Amino acid sequence: MSELATLARPYAAAVFKRAKETHATATWSQSLAFMSAVLKNEDISVVIDNPKVSKQRLSALMLDICQEHVNQENENFLKLLVLNNRLGLLPSIAELFEAYKAEDEGYIEVEVSTAYALSKDAKQDVTATLEKTLGKKIHMNVTVDKSLIGGILVRAGDRVIDGSIRGRLQQLAKRL
Repeated sequence: MSELATLARPYAAAVFKRAKETHATATWSQSLAFMSAVLKNEDISVVIDNPKVSKQRLSALMLDICQEHVNQENENFLKLLVLNNRLGLLPSIAELFEAYKAEDEGYIEVEVSTAYALSKDAKQDVTATLEKTLGKKIHMNVTVDKSLIGGILVRAGDRVIDGSIRGRLQQLAKRL
């Protein structure tokens, strides 16, 4: 993953810079997300990985699939990725783009895993606590993971806050 991120970073930075210049971050965000979703399709990934498929045919295929979800600049970017054999980086580019966008807009994406579903009040409490702890507005995505046994696990960028029973048991096992 770190190698992919290293390769994707210059592309993501350039795309974000261009999106800011043209006031089109939302459009780029949607287009990159769609193109990434297309690449995650197994049938498409087989075609992309096939060395017998020319770059021109691959570009034409991707543009045909994405035609209603991309503008001229998105098309040019897609062609550039195909030309440079970097199409596989698109999901990483989209992820980095979203991180740049979040940083620019002053929020952070937070993944929260809990052992049980959170009530509306509990979500508000967790949101308020995390905003205070992280010093930014947050966009929280909550998932239920029964393997946590109890508590909460928070991932915010490269920061992890493990307040789960499973995490505490693992720490105790290490100490013993």
